[in-house]
Amino acid sequence: MDTTRRDFLTAAAAAAGAAAAQNMAHAEDHDHAHQAVPSDLTLRVKSLESLLVEKGLVDRKALDALVDTYEHKLGPRNGAKIVARAWVDPAYKKRLLADADAAIAELGFGGQQGERMIVLENTPKVQNLVVCTLCSCYPWAVLGLPPVWYKSAPYRSRAVIDPRGVLREFGTELGEDVEVRVWDSTADLRYLVLPERPAGTENLNEEALAELVTRDAMIGVAKVKSQREGGNA
Repeated sequence: MDTTRRDFLTAAAAAAGAAAAQNMAHAEDHDHAHQAVPSDLTLRVKSLESLLVEKGLVDRKALDALVDTYEHKLGPRNGAKIVARAWVDPAYKKRLLADADAAIAELGFGGQQGERMIVLENTPKVQNLVVCTLCSCYPWAVLGLPPVWYKSAPYRSRAVIDPRGVLREFGTELGEDVEVRVWDSTADLRYLVLPERPAGTENLNEEALAELVTRDAMIGVAKVKSQREGGNA
C-alpha cells in the first residue's frame, strides 16, 4: 500500500474514532441517555467509511480494529500507568523528567503522535497547562483521542489569554502564589503533565494509584483527587 493511500486510511480511521469520542463526550456532558439524531460529523464519517468499503480500499474489520486500538488500547489508562509509576518509583520519575521518550518506552508505550514527548511536573507552586493553539496536537499514545473541548477554539485561545479562568471552569482553584505555565503542543512536540500525588494515598499500590489519575489531570486542567475526596477526579 503506498504512503498516500495509507495516510488516507489512517486519517479515516482516526476520524471515525474521533466521531465516536465526540458522541460519548456529548452524552456525558449533557447526561443524555441517547442522541436522537446523529451529528453531521458522524454522518459524514459513516458515509466515508461506506465508500471506502464499497471501493475495496479498506476492510471493515480492519477499520474496526484501528478504531478499537484508539479507543481501548491507546488512551488515558496508558498515561495513568506512567504517572503512577513515577509516584512510586523516584528513579523512574527522574528518568521520565530527563528523557520522557525513553522512560515512556520502558512501559511499552510510544509512537502514534507521541514520538517526541516532554513531561511537566506539577508542584504546590506550579500548575502546568497544555494546549495546542494551532489545531489539536495531542499525545495519542498516552492519552488516546483528544476530548472535544481540547480542540475547540475557545479553549485554544483562552488557555493562553486567561488560564486561571479556564482552570476555574474545570473546578480547579489555585492560590495567587501558584504559577500557571501554559505549554503549546506542536506537530513535533507533545506534553504530558505529571500531576501532584494527592495526600492520603500513601498506602495505595501502583495499580490503585493509576485508577485515580484522569485524562484532565494529565492535560493540566484538573487535580488528582484521593478516594476520600470523592473517588476518581
